[in-house]
Amino acid sequence: MKKITLFSTLLVAGLVGSQLLPAGLGSAYAAVAEAVRFLTMFGLAFIMIHVGYEFELDQSQVRSLGKDYGVAMTTAAFPWIIAALYFMYLLLPAAEWGNWTTWKELILAGRFAAPTATGILFSMMAAAGLSATWTFRKTRILAIFDDLDTVLLMIPLKMLMIGLAWQLGFIVVVMAVLLAVGWRWLHRLRLPVSWPWVLGYAFAIAAASEFIYQFTKLIDDNVPVHIEVLLPAFVLGCVIQRPAGCNPHCDDAREGHQEGPESPVEQRVSTIVSAVFMVLVGLSMPVFIGSAALAPAGGAVTVTAAQPPLSPGTLVVHVVVLTLLINIGKLFPAFCYRREAHWRERLAVAVGMCPRGEVGAGIILLSLSYGIGGPVVAVAVLSLALNLVLTPVFVAAVNHLVRTTPPVRV
Repeated sequence: MKKITLFSTLLVAGLVGSQLLPAGLGSAYAAVAEAVRFLTMFGLAFIMIHVGYEFELDQSQVRSLGKDYGVAMTTAAFPWIIAALYFMYLLLPAAEWGNWTTWKELILAGRFAAPTATGILFSMMAAAGLSATWTFRKTRILAIFDDLDTVLLMIPLKMLMIGLAWQLGFIVVVMAVLLAVGWRWLHRLRLPVSWPWVLGYAFAIAAASEFIYQFTKLIDDNVPVHIEVLLPAFVLGCVIQRPAGCNPHCDDAREGHQEGPESPVEQRVSTIVSAVFMVLVGLSMPVFIGSAALAPAGGAVTVTAAQPPLSPGTLVVHVVVLTLLINIGKLFPAFCYRREAHWRERLAVAVGMCPRGEVGAGIILLSLSYGIGGPVVAVAVLSLALNLVLTPVFVAAVNHLVRTTPPVRV
């Protein structure tokens, strides 16, 4: 578990840095934050290419994939609904309960609780030697579907805030094309897969995503097109054909293993990228300490932003209770797949869906850009930070559940 300890330490170090850097860098922090955001996308793209490279899919089992998407969608929906209801009925006055404008703000802000931290989760579970298990394979597909569902649902949520826009439809078309490409050419394209090439692919995907975002932002600052790197990177990994004689699964059960080619050099580079990625995810967290923490963009006054701040003690209670509730909401997969796995393995999948990270942080930052603020965002970002710190606890619980699952009797 040495690698898990290393990753966990780097994750927390990045989180601490995210709170200290703004004050230390002053006006230079904005540029550093942009660099961190791009490098986080770069690292996530590298990891997801390797995840796609090792991905196995039986294309004859379409019904099973539909079931997996349904489970993932429900697993993402429960925490989202819980968070939105919690914000409305426990953080806002009764006078706002019937206000549709307020509900729109909370429906968007509550979505932070839905997505799973795929990059963190895959790196840590692989490092624990769980890649060969049913739990890892099922968690992998559910976590990817979970994030895909989050990206898709953000489109109507943005429409609630800004109305109809062609940019949102364009994102749907791009995602549909990528999924079709991944399905049609699964592990069929002969492309180099050594680490320098994968770094190049990852950089190109991150750069293309950033270029599209900045270019469309010039066209319409309110609705820029943001193509999340997770899907194109994963699809690229899925279509890459494995070189003859290579078996990326030969060391799946080894503790310290990372997704990707099995050679020692490739594994070493993957470990370095994953370690740096942990720091970057921590650094990506919104600032929640200091006078400028969690300020809505442009000083916009919305219903949520107009609410009075909570006392420190009350804030801590809300953060702990909300974190507990949204993680309970993530346990839905434990009640599924009864014919496929032991209850310990199913519970391990559910616990594995609990870590949250860069995608949730992005939703909170989007909420701030729409003027959402006040106690709602304070509780959301602190809950996200607490969940991030708990990531190694979740992975340790998954590892324990899988290792203590009794062998199947033949």
